[in-house]
Amino acid sequence: MVPGTIQDLGGNNLKKIWWKEAVAYQIYPRSFMDYNGDGIGDIQGVISKLDYLKDLGIDVIWICPIYSSPNDDNGYDISNYQGIMEEFGTMEDFDQLLDEVHNRGMKLIMDLVINHTSDEHPWFIESRSSKENPYRDYYIWHPGKDGKEPNNWESIFSGPAWEYDEETKEYYMHIFSQKQPDLNWENPKVRRELYDMVNWWLDKGIDGFRVDAISHIKKIPGFPDLPNPDKKKYVPSMKGHMNRDGIQVFLEELKQETFANYDIMTVGEANGVSVGQADEWVGEENGKFNMIFQFEHLDLWGKSTSGSLDIHALKKTLTKWQTGLDGRGWNALFLENHDQPRSVSTWGNDGELREKSAKGLATMYFLMQGTPFIYQGQELGMTNVQFDSIEDYNDVKDRNFYRTELEDGKSHEEIMEIIWKNSRDNSRTPMQWNTTENAGFTTGTPWLKVNPNYTEINVEESLQDPNSILHFYKKLIELRKENETLIYGSYDLILEDHEQTYAYTRTFEGETFVVMANLFAEAAEFTLPEKFQTKQAELCLSNYPESTNRTLRPYEARVYRL
Repeated sequence: MVPGTIQDLGGNNLKKIWWKEAVAYQIYPRSFMDYNGDGIGDIQGVISKLDYLKDLGIDVIWICPIYSSPNDDNGYDISNYQGIMEEFGTMEDFDQLLDEVHNRGMKLIMDLVINHTSDEHPWFIESRSSKENPYRDYYIWHPGKDGKEPNNWESIFSGPAWEYDEETKEYYMHIFSQKQPDLNWENPKVRRELYDMVNWWLDKGIDGFRVDAISHIKKIPGFPDLPNPDKKKYVPSMKGHMNRDGIQVFLEELKQETFANYDIMTVGEANGVSVGQADEWVGEENGKFNMIFQFEHLDLWGKSTSGSLDIHALKKTLTKWQTGLDGRGWNALFLENHDQPRSVSTWGNDGELREKSAKGLATMYFLMQGTPFIYQGQELGMTNVQFDSIEDYNDVKDRNFYRTELEDGKSHEEIMEIIWKNSRDNSRTPMQWNTTENAGFTTGTPWLKVNPNYTEINVEESLQDPNSILHFYKKLIELRKENETLIYGSYDLILEDHEQTYAYTRTFEGETFVVMANLFAEAAEFTLPEKFQTKQAELCLSNYPESTNRTLRPYEARVYRL
């Protein structure tokens, strides 16, 4: 596609470009497909399933970290940025993957983790060896205070954000796991090393990056204690390092030294970024990234008092981002990723209405303005899992949580209820390919147990069933690709006060689509706004075989072209 400019109906010039028209698919390689039978997904496993992704309609594959790593946090602790984790394969395997993706007309983006490294990275091994070492200042070291940590900051993974080092009698900062020391972005040598590494991958021919935890790279000067009215041992530390003043200087330099010199797609994981700051993050001219993952809507998961979806908060949050970026920047649309529980188990109904609710949720998010991302297994309606023992969970976050809650006097049962609902391992159980042992993921023993429901929920059966969730995603993808209005059109919320239905329009060059989804298990009456009632409506897509007039059945979704 030749990039040009499209006049948006909001009066803004929006460039027409490939990554806006793309549909992306996220692969968590450890759990996707195991080719060599060792129980761990690998690069050759991904290659073996590329035709499946092409057939689904995928344009861009985002693969989670495959770099060399001791795997304290599933590859987000990198020990060599220019090496491939042995469990996943070799650099030759990666080069083959890149070629095979490109040969099928798809693109490949990688995860870029530059807030921290592994404590087994050569830089950190040097850094901790002595205070005089030239690499000392590559990380954030600080003497203790009154025999304790330098401040009261808590790690995002529980416990203190500092780890004491016996060798040099100082603490290093780690806002994630203690095996993930934070890089010192104030040091220009660190930044230069990182930019050189980024360019090395881009010169290899990859098509961009999803940039991990990037809003945390700037720490507030002096690392002061944070307010502690509840007298906690450690205080949640986001105010010390999330989207702090001065971060834009780093991000602009990163962009100019790397991204700006290539035709690529960049997605920032921008926790703590508000829609008012969108222009400097993703603005068409000033933005440092093409799009960002914002997490405000996920903050609503399980937050309502009834334990169900707070639809008004959801409408408000998603609409704020839709209208806030319209004509100015671009959204990354998603319901699931490797850090979240499964959407059908959280906002949908993973029992009898699993198929209907998965399709309803899909319709709701997929046709908004932005680039939609599908996380592996989401297209099957894969669900949360409930393992009985903490030993069956791999996630460092769960294990830390279990330990600290047990120390606080909570029972095993109480803690497991929370883990069942919130664990990141819910989305990390192996991909369910067929009904053979271990869901066809591996001939060995899987690194994480397979969800027992794989006998009903798997790719093979989904491909054979024309009414499957998988086939519904294919239809959504086709509908979006065939209609520029569903890509570039402006978004307007309708039926704003409806208690059950999320409905909006997409409008472009005189054409309007109405997208509506009942997000609950009860039927919902609706009346379209008056201006649409006289128009001839063509039903383009629905998750029920025939659609009755003004009643949406449980989780019913419809897409009309007016």
